[in-house]
Amino acid sequence: MDLSNLSPAEGSKHSNNFRRGRGHASGNGKTAGKGHKGQKARSGAPRIGFEGGQMPLYRRIPKRGFKNRNTKEVIAINVSVLEKKYENGDTVTIDSLIEKGIIKNINTGIQTVDGVKILGNGELTKKLTVKVNAFSETAKEKIEAAGGTAEVI
Repeated sequence: MDLSNLSPAEGSKHSNNFRRGRGHASGNGKTAGKGHKGQKARSGAPRIGFEGGQMPLYRRIPKRGFKNRNTKEVIAINVSVLEKKYENGDTVTIDSLIEKGIIKNINTGIQTVDGVKILGNGELTKKLTVKVNAFSETAKEKIEAAGGTAEVI
C-alpha cells in the first residue's frame, strides 16, 4: 500500500444530501446532526466573522487610505531601455515591447493595464518611431532630437 492507494474505510463516509430530522430510524433524527442546544443548534446561527459580540477582527484592524477606482495603471519605460533593446530605424509599439520582454502581456484578463508611458531617463542616439499611449516632455524631446518620431496612440 502507498499514498496513491489510500481511500476512506468502507461505510465511513456519508454524502451530505440526506434528509435530516426524519426520526430515529433515519440515523439523523432528534437533533438532526446539530448536537445538543447551543447557539449553533438554533435557527439564525451567527454570520461568518461574528465573534459573539466581541469587536470582530475585520473592524479591529486599522484601515489606511483608500483605493481610487478611477486610477489608471500605466507602465513606465525609460528612454535608456529603448536604447539598449532596439536597433536604429525600428518601430516601437506595445506589441514589440511585449515580444522583446520589456513588458509582460498587458491584456491577461487578470490584471488590466491602461497603457504605456515613455519617460526621459537616459540617453537616446537611435532613430526610432515610438507609438505608445503617453510620453513625458523630456522623452519626446530626446526621441525627436535623435531624429525619431513620437506618436500617441
